[in-house]
Amino acid sequence: MTEEFKLQVEIRNEKPNITRRSNKIPAIVYGKHVEPISVAIDKLEFERVFRHAGTSHLIEMTAGDKKFKTLVNDYQKHAVTGQILHVDFTKINMKEKIRAEVPLKFVGESTAVINLEGSLINPIDSIEIECLPADLPAEIEVDISVLDDFEKNIKISDLAIPAGVEVLSDLEEVIAFVQEPRSEEELAELEAEVVEDVEAVEVENKGEEAEAAAETSENENAEQK
Repeated sequence: MTEEFKLQVEIRNEKPNITRRSNKIPAIVYGKHVEPISVAIDKLEFERVFRHAGTSHLIEMTAGDKKFKTLVNDYQKHAVTGQILHVDFTKINMKEKIRAEVPLKFVGESTAVINLEGSLINPIDSIEIECLPADLPAEIEVDISVLDDFEKNIKISDLAIPAGVEVLSDLEEVIAFVQEPRSEEELAELEAEVVEDVEAVEVENKGEEAEAAAETSENENAEQK
């Protein structure tokens, strides 16, 4: 059973920008067959809970005399400061199955990385699952110790999935493998390609600058006439 977190909120009647001025985060709670509820959350309290709960832990929300289970469904951050500006919660019915993205936790050590100097590649860091809320795992472990050469890989189908959890992601999708280190020849070729690309961009930029200068000159001559 997943760990549960608690969050005290206030029913919000004011606009989001007014809520933010009081060091609170505006949020909305919605779900099936329920009216959306606008709430305000203490900024520091939410950050503390969200740091551990993320989007895959149940959060028991208290608003006045009401309590209900929720999950963070989405959130918006300020592009510059990174501060959370708004949060969307989904109200959870504990008797109905839910879909969620569960993070993958990579554990163990790969001898192909340690002894053969390969690079661990993990194309995805979460998978989509469906289960009852009480069965929602906080994370799913991926043991990379089985990667002892460059031929092996780990697929979603290789994971130990908890009982009551159905995986919705493609079971054949590769989630981890070790890439063989590049030879000196390959590194030299790669460096040459990068140099060529940079030179091509520089030539293109110079051409555009010359075009722009010529166009400006033509316009100035036309104005003088």
